Amino acid sequence: MDELAKALPGKGPTAIEIADWIRSQIRSARLVPGQRLIEVDLIRQTGGSRFKVREALQRLAAEDLVEIEEFRGASVRGASMEEVRQLYRARAALEGICAGDFARLATPEEKQRLRAIAEEMEDCVEGGTRERFGALNAQWHTLIMRVTGNEVIETLVKRLNTPVHHLLFETFYRGDRLREAVADHRLILDAILAGDAPRAEAAMRQHIENGHRFLSSLDAAMHPAG
Repeated sequence: MDELAKALPGKGPTAIEIADWIRSQIRSARLVPGQRLIEVDLIRQTGGSRFKVREALQRLAAEDLVEIEEFRGASVRGASMEEVRQLYRARAALEGICAGDFARLATPEEKQRLRAIAEEMEDCVEGGTRERFGALNAQWHTLIMRVTGNEVIETLVKRLNTPVHHLLFETFYRGDRLREAVADHRLILDAILAGDAPRAEAAMRQHIENGHRFLSSLDAAMHPAG
């Protein structure tokens, strides 16, 4: 029985808890685009009832994370590059707002915490530990959103990230992109430490746009036209 079921002895998980678990599996690339989601397997892994598992899948279908087809059941939905472009545009706007807010509102201690995470990420680039870099990168972006009280934006950004999260570990966390991301982080951090909200917002927007440009170039290389 899976960790979710073990964590809830004596009672089954709710549909929301099952949906959260499936979403986390998609984020971590344990479930990948096109993979079928077998109800019997999900019941065994989560300890949920068939009714709750189906409700969870319907919730995820409403988020466009899961596709449900008649006679075929549910599967993890992929994202087209046009969808990826739109997701990154939304992220750039939302996270840009948060970076500007952080520059204005964060305490000196919170800014130093952001600096410490950035420095640890730089060490990861030199050490080649991309998994650790990914975890720290998530902490860095989350800190910027959470400290300024932008919980709604944080929730939206997590939802925007989920459909493309598998791409990050398959292709995104490579040496060349990691070095570029570190350089972007320095620009954002410099603006934040200077208390320059407009510059911090612009630098964050550019950072997200650079990420989309990198993914687009990889997709073009892997799927050349003609």
